[in-house]
Amino acid sequence: MDWFWWVFIFFMAGGFAKVADAARGALRTRHERRMERLETDRARHAELAAAQEPPKPVCGCTHHLAKHDKSGKCHEPVERPVAWDADRRPVRYEAGPCACQQYVGPQPLAQIYAEDLTDQA
Repeated sequence: MDWFWWVFIFFMAGGFAKVADAARGALRTRHERRMERLETDRARHAELAAAQEPPKPVCGCTHHLAKHDKSGKCHEPVERPVAWDADRRPVRYEAGPCACQQYVGPQPLAQIYAEDLTDQA
């Protein structure tokens, strides 16, 4: 029964609050580290998925290669500023043709089909 008094004095002196605070802090740290690990895993999976995609052929005008003809002229309409305010910021826009003339992005690889080699002998 002697141990009971020691435990009672420990709890009355605020020992339980210190133990509870330490446990709460440990759980909070564990939770933060787990969330960081999950975010790292999510970012890694997103990077791996992005690495598997083929490069998108994009011109310097930020339009896709499909918007350009064989000569390199872009056929995508863009908004151009036509009126400015006193601070030289555009106020009004009008649609107009894109002014780029040549595609400068990565060339997509051609799809090649080759039949399987079999031994006919």
